Amino acid sequence: QVQLDESGGGLVQAGGSLRLSCAASGRTFSIYAMGWFRQAPGKEREFVSGISWSGGVTVYGDSVKGRFTISRSNAKTTVYLLMNSLKPEDTAVYYCAGSKNTAVMTAAYNYDYWGQGTQVTVSS
Repeated sequence: QVQLDESGGGLVQAGGSLRLSCAASGRTFSIYAMGWFRQAPGKEREFVSGISWSGGVTVYGDSVKGRFTISRSNAKTTVYLLMNSLKPEDTAVYYCAGSKNTAVMTAAYNYDYWGQGTQVTVSS
């Protein structure tokens, strides 16, 4: 089994920054690409960003390009999401996800493991 534990969410004013972390434990050798998704109330889960196993390939959703940065620890078991210039529309529960695919995928069904989520609230 694989466990993904997110942390770093919270309340921040518009224009501020937060860094989310996702620590993987258990059978981490089965995880290759990892990603972040978010879901706001009444909306579908949205792809935010993804990173390949090596960290050499990163992909971002259009709504966060230029503001968010995804990275991965050298041990490959922790993924970070640095969120700058936050906007009220970034308010959502953010989920970490792990995939058995080597390529970065943007569709949620391509991910095999999910964390419980961490709330990010951006006030105006």
